[in-house]
Amino acid sequence: MDVILGEVLGGYGIKGWVRVHSSTDPAAGIIGYSPWTLQRAGEARQVSVLAHKLHGKKIMVQLEGVTDRNQADSLAGFAISVASSRLPALEEGTYYWFQLEGLAVKNRQGDRLGIVDYLIETGANDVLVVKPDGQSVDDRERLIPYLMGRVVLEVQPDVEILVDWEQDY
Repeated sequence: MDVILGEVLGGYGIKGWVRVHSSTDPAAGIIGYSPWTLQRAGEARQVSVLAHKLHGKKIMVQLEGVTDRNQADSLAGFAISVASSRLPALEEGTYYWFQLEGLAVKNRQGDRLGIVDYLIETGANDVLVVKPDGQSVDDRERLIPYLMGRVVLEVQPDVEILVDWEQDY
């Protein structure tokens, strides 16, 4: 399974460098996952990072085989992904966001509240964005704080998340 770590935003300068948005923490950590798979609309290609530099909060990258601005601009919108097997192992009870996305969310009463669509980083804590599906108790979208032990009671990988969250919150 491939995991998206960022996106190519477009060209930078005239020598083929590209601007990259990184979803890794820290942002420059994306460089360590080279080679990358660039994916867009059914197209995929492997690329290696030759060099990088930080420009403020942006990451500029020189990719193998990309030598001019036109080539760099043609990569805009490509997702940067790697095989999930290349990610570092996590401690027991901790998860990557992509492992939580798509899981069913149920409360203590057994009500299915929906499925995790994505997560939001708020600073204080992460938030599960739970969208209704065909088995949900209603058609409401919910924002549920990802607070292990307080709101999130249990994560069963590949199955569901049990939460202390009433359906009428």
